[in-house]
Amino acid sequence: MQAIRAVLLGIAVVLGLGGVPGGEAQLDEKFYDGSCPGVHRIVRRVLKEAHQADVRIYASLTRLHFHDCFVQGCDGSILLDNSTSIVSEKFAKPNNNSVRGYTVVDAVKAALEEACPGVVSCADILAVAAKISVELSGGPRWRVPLGRRDGTTANLTAANHVLPSPRDNITMLQRKFRAVGLDDTDLVALSGAHTFGRAQCQFVTDRLYNFSKTGKPDPTMDAGYRVQLARSCPRRHGNRTALRDLDPATPDAFDKSYFTNLQASRGFLQSDQELLLAPGAPTAAIVARFAGSEKAFFRSFASSMVNMGNIRPLTGGQGEVRKNCWKVNGS
Repeated sequence: MQAIRAVLLGIAVVLGLGGVPGGEAQLDEKFYDGSCPGVHRIVRRVLKEAHQADVRIYASLTRLHFHDCFVQGCDGSILLDNSTSIVSEKFAKPNNNSVRGYTVVDAVKAALEEACPGVVSCADILAVAAKISVELSGGPRWRVPLGRRDGTTANLTAANHVLPSPRDNITMLQRKFRAVGLDDTDLVALSGAHTFGRAQCQFVTDRLYNFSKTGKPDPTMDAGYRVQLARSCPRRHGNRTALRDLDPATPDAFDKSYFTNLQASRGFLQSDQELLLAPGAPTAAIVARFAGSEKAFFRSFASSMVNMGNIRPLTGGQGEVRKNCWKVNGS
């Protein structure tokens, strides 16, 4: 625990992160109004086409933006492939064979390059794609501050340490969010993105069969839900990468069901249920508020997505606008 805490502190210092996400005043909702006025329309069209073949894509793109911003800020670093100068974040433990949606981002980039060559950054594509993905799934709308530039480096070490883990307890979750300037409301609201999408069996099997190495199931999990999960995630001879709905009630809709699931002890990931496991904790009160009011959840989620999107953006003359999202220009 001490080692992880030191890594988080060290990365926060290196990145210049503190109590307030950086770059907020430098981004502008109208950034592309003159240079690429059709950016939202183009992204929406490509995403709707992708969704016809992949019902999971909206949740995946929302998660992709999250995994980018937590590692050296919202700079598109997660999109970079291995090269002579880059060690890709795609192979970090939290991302490898888990984070997806890269080909759709490439399709969006190609469409934008055709309409507005060299104008829209890959980092901004991630922010806009997340926004539109949530909207198309029935979630809230918000105005996205834009003007991010793309980074020319990746940070595999940071990706392995600063991203929240499915098995993190509430203390570690709070520490990781605070390291990038996000508070408890941001933590609970952004966790609410687990109201849609899928996760692999390997992230829940310990809760089903060997919680905290006891050889027994997690006693906090609803018994009926545990039986339901065990059918598709068996203890032996099961497929560790088999997918289960994060939200068993409305798996492809963006709504407040995630929070009512937590109240019923039906959180899929340990990190989900942790938000409610400490009665009287600030996160438990926030879960209750969101479970009781979808409007309150939507309002906070929209605000928290803007907060997250403001983590250490590159602006002005910093970074570049990549021609291809998977490589640095000129490489």
